[in-house]
Amino acid sequence: MKRLTALALALLCLAPARAYAAPAEVTAPSAILMEKTTGKVLCEQNADAQYEPASVTKVMTLLLVMEAIDGGQMGWDDLVTASPHAISMGGSQIWLKENEQMTVRDMVKAVTVVSANDCAVALAEHVAGSEAAFVDRMNEKARELGMERTNFVNCTGLPAQGHLTCAYDIALMSRELVLHHPSIREFTTIWMDTLRDGAFQLSNTNRLIFYYEGATGLKTGFTDTALYCLSATAERDGMELIAVVMHAPSSNDRFDSAKALLNYGFANYAITPVYPEQAVPPVPVLLGTRDTVQPVTARECSILLEKGKAGTVTTQMELADSVEAPVEAGQKLGELKVLVDGEQVDAIDLVAADEVIVPIKLDAFSIDGMAELLRQIASMRKVNPGLTLAGVLITMWHNVDVVTQPEAILRSGNVPVFTTVIPHTYVVDKSTHERKPLHIFSPTSGATKGYQRLAAEYLERGRGNG
Repeated sequence: MKRLTALALALLCLAPARAYAAPAEVTAPSAILMEKTTGKVLCEQNADAQYEPASVTKVMTLLLVMEAIDGGQMGWDDLVTASPHAISMGGSQIWLKENEQMTVRDMVKAVTVVSANDCAVALAEHVAGSEAAFVDRMNEKARELGMERTNFVNCTGLPAQGHLTCAYDIALMSRELVLHHPSIREFTTIWMDTLRDGAFQLSNTNRLIFYYEGATGLKTGFTDTALYCLSATAERDGMELIAVVMHAPSSNDRFDSAKALLNYGFANYAITPVYPEQAVPPVPVLLGTRDTVQPVTARECSILLEKGKAGTVTTQMELADSVEAPVEAGQKLGELKVLVDGEQVDAIDLVAADEVIVPIKLDAFSIDGMAELLRQIASMRKVNPGLTLAGVLITMWHNVDVVTQPEAILRSGNVPVFTTVIPHTYVVDKSTHERKPLHIFSPTSGATKGYQRLAAEYLERGRGNG
């Protein structure tokens, strides 16, 4: 089955268009193995077959809760009150009492570690007002993620007519949870813990957390009709895999099948980072405040490869010969192409690391020019409060927009001055395009009137030459 998924976090997966069949050790009737960052299916077995998911349903419940937390709708320390409906769930639970209050953090812990149905419903009601409204959101999110063979009827996974999904859809929602809400791992990796100040013991229903190297989660499920289900996640060497098993005949079959899937993935695939084969040179900038700008990759680049193919990865770099200011930070300057066995598999934009602005071309009789000058002066006054508009001398000559070296004129008029350079503000010679920093002159106390007269004289002289 072809699975073409969108790229995420700059990782492109490279595997055959058709996923391999699951290893023979997978005894569950339906299973799938997916790489987290790319969403690439590495192997599968009847992954579209619909089954009841039991408590693996709570992956979606946790996803919506984490979205509410990370989105600021509620906080970890907010108190959740148990309703009569929540405490009536039965099945796996922590035996909440009506109106008992517990923090969001403790309820999330109870859901992830011991699959507490009462806490799942209490959280759902806290997020959406009622379990029914929350289930509507679950189905809406399922459609958003492309879970085409899923329909939720409740937030717990307790048996209900029409409450169905498939291994592929579970992999999709599991990926969404662990990829975009990594803090969930704080709870899914707990083996044993307590609640209610140590009075209530918790032991994780996911045995892989105890004995499988790199296990990071995620959620078990069981009912008499769903049989044994599992969404298992594990990470090694920077690659996290998602193994989903449905309708396994026993708990051992469930864990053994998930272990076989994960072993297959780690043995045959690896995330390989890609870097340019040579240093990325700066790009010349025309008519800017700097002569060059440094290109950088717009995103990290890694690819999912079958082991043994890392040596076949090459890159090709294409850069603009030059770029004209202004240059915005993040502006595309070129492209880094990634090839495997000579075939292009990805392209990463090369973008400007920072901005390069156009020199400010101040004209004493331009509203825009004077406005910019005043803005610069206001900024400079934060450092030099004595600087005033009367302390600025701009003269206009035939080939120069702004004269920057009138110190001699000022000295000949016996006006003591000091100079300050305005950052990123330049004089541009009209004939040579030579740039010089613009200086602001501030007269000392007692010289203001003479300076104003001198400034006015030269401004008037410049009026005929602008």
